[in-house]
Amino acid sequence: MLLLQSLFFPDRRTIIFAVKGVISMTLALYVAMFLNLERPYWALVSAIFLQVRPESGLVIEKGLCQIGGNLVGALVGIMILNGFAPYPTLALGLLACWIGLNSGLSAMMRQQNFVYAFAMAGMTACLVVLIVMASPTTADSAKIFDVAQARISEIIVGAICAVLVSQLLWPVKVKHSLQLRAKNTINQTLNYLALELDPAGLHASRHEHIDTILESISTLSDDASAVIYEGPQGRGQNHAVNLLCNKTLSLLAAIQIFGRLQRNHPQLVSEPLAKILENMRSCFTLMAHSSDYQECYKMARSLRHQVQQNLLQYQSKTPLETRLLKATMELSADLIMVLKSYNVLTSNSAANLNAPPMEFHRDPLIGLTTGLRSMAVFVIGASLWIGTGSNAVLMMILLPVVFSIMMARQPLPTLTTGLRHILVGIIIIVPVTIFYALPLLAQSSGDFEILILVLAGPFFIGLLALANRPTLPYGLGICVPFAVLVQPSNNISFAIENTVSNALAIFVGVTVLYWLFKLITQPSERLMQYRLLQSIQKDLVNLAKRPDPTSWFNARMGDRLLRIATYEKGSGHSSRVFTDLAFTALNLGHVSIRLMRILQGIPAAHLESALHLWQLSLGKAFITCAQGKVAKEFALSCDTLLQELATSPLPPEELTMIEGMFERVNLTFERTAHTIAEQKEATEK
Repeated sequence: MLLLQSLFFPDRRTIIFAVKGVISMTLALYVAMFLNLERPYWALVSAIFLQVRPESGLVIEKGLCQIGGNLVGALVGIMILNGFAPYPTLALGLLACWIGLNSGLSAMMRQQNFVYAFAMAGMTACLVVLIVMASPTTADSAKIFDVAQARISEIIVGAICAVLVSQLLWPVKVKHSLQLRAKNTINQTLNYLALELDPAGLHASRHEHIDTILESISTLSDDASAVIYEGPQGRGQNHAVNLLCNKTLSLLAAIQIFGRLQRNHPQLVSEPLAKILENMRSCFTLMAHSSDYQECYKMARSLRHQVQQNLLQYQSKTPLETRLLKATMELSADLIMVLKSYNVLTSNSAANLNAPPMEFHRDPLIGLTTGLRSMAVFVIGASLWIGTGSNAVLMMILLPVVFSIMMARQPLPTLTTGLRHILVGIIIIVPVTIFYALPLLAQSSGDFEILILVLAGPFFIGLLALANRPTLPYGLGICVPFAVLVQPSNNISFAIENTVSNALAIFVGVTVLYWLFKLITQPSERLMQYRLLQSIQKDLVNLAKRPDPTSWFNARMGDRLLRIATYEKGSGHSSRVFTDLAFTALNLGHVSIRLMRILQGIPAAHLESALHLWQLSLGKAFITCAQGKVAKEFALSCDTLLQELATSPLPPEELTMIEGMFERVNLTFERTAHTIAEQKEATEK
């Protein structure tokens, strides 16, 4: 239904996208044929891949990644052939290792454009090695260099033409999409802040908001690197997005303190604190429904002033209450920084904001699994090629290898659905190629204009599908195989049997890839969750060693939170206890950072041992909590540190603050461990 809607009822944006795509592909093919390159259709394929995200900055970034990956891949292909051309089995084995290495490293990348660079490095090396080995009698140093030069030229021509068209015709800026996403992220966050403070808020609704916010932060962070290619303000806008994402995570960490306290320990919420929280909830709700930045900024400043006045007027009775009142002040300050970041992003302000980008969680197990899968695809195709000697089998190797690297980061259900849609696109385009394109081209005069008129229709249809994310795999399945099957060039071949063989090889290759994704899956979700929690534990212990611990910790936690939430959401567990535990870890990191800041001015050397012990016990208590148990050593380390601080020159109000922090953290560990233990028992039953 979505495919039919994209094809028959496209909107204006989709039509412009398809027209730009046809123009860039036409230009790429014309230049490649004008330069008399050997296989101009690879310039077409290069231009097709650059259409996936049409924003100018992303196209430029992808073009640079494409060219860089292409150059590296060609160099590796030359090295393999120069050293092992007389030993084809060894050459293919090294090529398989190179593909596995690129695939594994691509799984460690955050931005999809950098993943694409690794895909190009693998594909170009394949092209160079396999094309030369297909004609072993003519293989010499000159032939190897000529093949590598031709492949580099074809890919670069396609990339440059796509970038030029993106810049000159109906340009779409990545900064505009960043501004829209940033606004949506802030509104989603404000709605969540209000929901978290609502005593009647539903658990499922809270997690639905959290999932949406984390996905928005991830998308913002992924696209932010490309905005630097769109003008002198790009770097400042990139920094603003990074700070916005960072401070949004700080808001999520802070607000959960009050939400969980209201729901689980209402007796600890005093009447003055309850009034402050209700006032904050009303303010968040009003800001979420406002579209005026200046109005929201004034409300945030007013809220901070009110909280400050409450701190001065109200004398708290307990250490916990002292800490909670201070936390409201920190929360309002973080909200102001989020709004300042948005202002820099939307108004080209010269404000100097900076924060590290979100870090992608790199797990070697995922890299190993991804690399083995891509190697398996290549080995199966190479074995069939050696066994049959058919050049058509080369198509069974090339495109599946690229797809295996580009799509490996997708969740398995999304990935397998995408491959099925690619297969549907192939099924659609094969008869179009055989019964429409080739017969018309065979009867034509060979003019370039006729060639483009014949090719433009199928490419336009494929690009209409490529323009929208839900139908994107259909577009890839139409456009890329169509270019490879027709193989437009100055000396185009009209051999139907070769086209059928190539089509069958591509279809079989993608089918093999589909089943390999089914068979060689990523490690279990439970194992990956536990490894994520272990990495969080290490960061909690090592926070004190970082010069800017808040930004560093937030940057590392963003992707981990999204992964844990995605794993648990996919498992179908409605309790979402590990997602809650991950957010607890985010808050624990902030507690640890606040403690370090309070103690920063105290010169007492004897505190170092107690503080180090507390930091270690915090990490141990967190991982023990994940097992449904309470680490009693943490409470003891808190008492030990408090005893040491009692003899230090720390002001009494600061000591009271720290005591309140420790009390709240111990309550959190007890409650979370009890919840996880209950879920374990329910699961075992």
